[in-house]
Amino acid sequence: MTDQPPAWKRPHQGEHRWPVALAIAVAVVLQFLTPQELAFHPKWVLPAVEVALLLGVLVVNPFRIDRESALLRTLGVALVCVATLALLWSTGRLVLVLVRGHQADPGKVLLSGGIIWLTNVIVFSIWYWLTDRGGPAARANARKIMPEFLFPQMTTPELTHHEWRPLYLDYFYLAFTNSTAFSPTDTMPLARWAKAAMTVQSCMSFLIVILVVARAVNTLN
Repeated sequence: MTDQPPAWKRPHQGEHRWPVALAIAVAVVLQFLTPQELAFHPKWVLPAVEVALLLGVLVVNPFRIDRESALLRTLGVALVCVATLALLWSTGRLVLVLVRGHQADPGKVLLSGGIIWLTNVIVFSIWYWLTDRGGPAARANARKIMPEFLFPQMTTPELTHHEWRPLYLDYFYLAFTNSTAFSPTDTMPLARWAKAAMTVQSCMSFLIVILVVARAVNTLN
């Protein structure tokens, strides 16, 4: 045993940039796959802005995320805000189309719902990753110790590696389980903003699933 605190409580090597960059790239592709009637118009505008912001982040800090910078923070927040706008727009349009009964093809209904649901998971996972304890760079520097999300490895350190600390995949899993269970699973939100964000994500996911499935079943019948 060691008297040294676990990695998430002390300064450690920053995580790689590529997992979250890949997630953003997938979100951009999903926005292009979103049906025309559900996408923000012009359809290419928001994805183009997201790609430009992502390239800006990669140019400034392409590898490990361990340097706190106001520029990087601004670019990151702007990027996820644009992705959130695209998500909210498509979700609102999907709900409107389904409620009005304009969509008759059950296959297209399920595909559209699946695209928007997965985008919902990715966007909220990036929000959680970007804001927990000040963001990935602040976590690497251990600038803030009190967590906004309580991962199981934090409460049972004897069951995990001493160098464990939350990475993007942990936040993606958090967002995924919150979108499927419509509630926290193994990771608990501690901060009020975290509880609010998870509530919004659960409501959006629940609305998408219920309306899409109901509409598809109704059309098939």
